[in-house]
Amino acid sequence: MALPVELPAWVPQQSWLACTILVLTSCVTSTTLGFDGSMMNGLNILPSYTDYFTLTTATLALNTASVWMGSVLAGIGYAKVPDWIGRKWALFFGAVLTIIGVVLQTAAQNIAMFVIARIIIGFGTGASSIAAPVYLAETVPVKLRAVSLALLYDFWYVGGLIAAGVTYGTAKMDSTWAWRLPSALQGLFSLMCIILIPFTPESPRWLQSQGRSQEALLALAQTHSNGNVDDPAVTVQFRQIVDTLAFERSFEKPTFVKQLVNSSSTRKRLFLVCTVAVFSMLSGNNIISYYLGTMLEQAGITDSTTQLEINIILNAWCLVVSIVGTAMADKLGRKGLAAISTGLLTVFIFMVGALTKVYGNSTNNSGIYGTVAAIFLFQGAYSFGWTPLTVLYPPEVLNFGIRSVGMGVYTFLVNGVGLMVTFAFPFALNAIGWKTYMINGAWDVIELVVVLIFWVETRGRTLEEIDENLDGEVHSVAPKLQAILGVAPEERGEIVDAMELRKDKEIDVRGEVREVVKD
Repeated sequence: MALPVELPAWVPQQSWLACTILVLTSCVTSTTLGFDGSMMNGLNILPSYTDYFTLTTATLALNTASVWMGSVLAGIGYAKVPDWIGRKWALFFGAVLTIIGVVLQTAAQNIAMFVIARIIIGFGTGASSIAAPVYLAETVPVKLRAVSLALLYDFWYVGGLIAAGVTYGTAKMDSTWAWRLPSALQGLFSLMCIILIPFTPESPRWLQSQGRSQEALLALAQTHSNGNVDDPAVTVQFRQIVDTLAFERSFEKPTFVKQLVNSSSTRKRLFLVCTVAVFSMLSGNNIISYYLGTMLEQAGITDSTTQLEINIILNAWCLVVSIVGTAMADKLGRKGLAAISTGLLTVFIFMVGALTKVYGNSTNNSGIYGTVAAIFLFQGAYSFGWTPLTVLYPPEVLNFGIRSVGMGVYTFLVNGVGLMVTFAFPFALNAIGWKTYMINGAWDVIELVVVLIFWVETRGRTLEEIDENLDGEVHSVAPKLQAILGVAPEERGEIVDAMELRKDKEIDVRGEVREVVKD
């Protein structure tokens, strides 16, 4: 299928390299947020930060939670931007906004300036949270989709580990640079995104939706077959994309609200996305992510240096466990991974609550460090499943027509819930202490039941093939990708040839003859 289009010289010819740059570019969101969570954990421990702003419980929560406010706004105001300008450039502008916020945060002179800066950072990372998962899901090969999307949020702990080390190192500074320097370094990941993004291809599905078929096929080949547009697997996937998008366009395009009201499939997709948004924030992990210092104080560890050291070790532990969970995403499946993770973290959060009650005000070192061990086990259980699934599952269950808006809804909800719990937990920990963990554990039981009953498995399928699980029908006459990958290379051409014989005779849902996949 020869095309009069040459591979751009600035995009890597090797698919593995193109996919690697794609992942690194998209990971800016989670790395920045991970850095932010760990940085605020560290800053909330540092007297140079708390004394400079004269923080109370309310202003401590406001300074910490304001980043979620910006992300909530992004969920509303940025949802359609990836559909308008493309996934790639939507991610680019999200990174630019984040850098603007970082500069203001570093220069903050009072609480108001600090909060406004963090709202801008939140809007930038929220914008990236919409664009990055959609971009990766639509661009990388099926065999790499789980790893790529899971790594996207595994990088939370890369940012967290870096921030933990930085705040530990700056803690001994006597000036405000003890907290300004970590704030400034938060922008490095967005800068990396801006530098790398010119070397990545645009989403082939978005290009096809814009009628740019030749560019779409080329972008698909760049990440799947080292630029070979004649590769049978590329041909089949491109046909699936063309057919599915043509099917979606064959109906009068309703508004998102109307589609949500009239389509049970759309409602099911949004329900699944919303479960990920809520569960990933309300499993108890946000207590540890932002208020580890308070938890450790209640557990009996009051030395700030020791708390910072535990913060570093915890982030390293979570990074390792999340990578293990990522490696298991295709073996266990999305539903199995979520169920195992939720079941384990439920047990461990009850342990944290019980040990905090018994040993929190004691001098029993064994009990105190048993509490710390339970915190590590809980965070490890969360990291094993929910960290990879946070942005792996939502873009998989959303079809192209609602994928960007659906991720906007996801971003609004996940950050709205994050804002609520980040602001509320300091008051809960101060008021009821260990009972906070028990209440959260009871909620986690509900999460497990929902996952087991309602989740739909998506592993091993292209985004177009997943539609069959949710719509009950396939929207393409192309064979499934596994039918190509599971046969000898010399036989693949015969399957593609058989598909091509039908391409000009296909009748769409309106009964009109339409041509697809033109050379």
